Amino acid sequence: MIPPVAPLAAAAAPVKAGAIHLGPLDLLAAAALVALAGALSVALRLGLLPKLAVAALRTVVQLVLLGQVLTWVFGLDSPVVVLLLMLLMAVAAGHAAVGRSSRAFPGILTGAVATLVVTGLATTFAVTTVIIGVDPWYEPQYVVPLLGMVLGNALTGVSLCLDALLESLDLRRDVVEMELAHGATAWEAARAPLTDAVRRGMIPILNSMTVVGIVSLPGMMTGQILQGADPTQAIAYQIVVMFMLAAASALGSIGVAFVAFRRLFTAGHALRADLIRPRGAAREARRRS
Repeated sequence: MIPPVAPLAAAAAPVKAGAIHLGPLDLLAAAALVALAGALSVALRLGLLPKLAVAALRTVVQLVLLGQVLTWVFGLDSPVVVLLLMLLMAVAAGHAAVGRSSRAFPGILTGAVATLVVTGLATTFAVTTVIIGVDPWYEPQYVVPLLGMVLGNALTGVSLCLDALLESLDLRRDVVEMELAHGATAWEAARAPLTDAVRRGMIPILNSMTVVGIVSLPGMMTGQILQGADPTQAIAYQIVVMFMLAAASALGSIGVAFVAFRRLFTAGHALRADLIRPRGAAREARRRS
């Protein structure tokens, strides 16, 4: 079991007490960096200024609202409220994962949400209860931010896997149907597209794990060090987090690939390629799911 570490808990060997306080002027100075990027976009005619402005505004609004919600949730100390918040986060992640795919099929939203609910909650609770030893199990200071990291990475893997799989089955339907016509089972015909799709979904987390500590310093570890935690304990937590994210990405990619496989192949080993539609055309189908 990992010893507690700030800000999630007290540091084992304090380095410095607390982080430097940031006020409104500091946030405005940070916003100037985005403004500089927007000015460069205008000067180079990149057309990114509207997207940058909207993204920056959404970042501020969403994080401010999140801060208010978390303050309220932390004060209630209620397992029911924590579970409801976690389920809401998983549903939002499912919507985001489906929205990033260029293709869809009826039932895709339900499948993606179910995959992320199971993957997110199972991975998070395995880490908080077995590895860290959170008591009580619903302590929002632990489970909410860890679930947020899990879902953020898992939805990327799910969306990439789903997009690659549907694209492959749509564009290579003749190859798959030819294999089925020659006696291949649904699993044998779909194995190559499924494998490639899961690998695509795992690329972001594998890249992150490859360069962590060399090229990048993860946000959680950096935040703990800024709060005065012992660097060795911050690193221990970060190792747990990276392994947690790798497991969540793998389970999420495999889970959504299996959901798509079960939906798009019949018990008689036939491909239902007619169910795969461009995302815009499948909007109504997603509402019905």
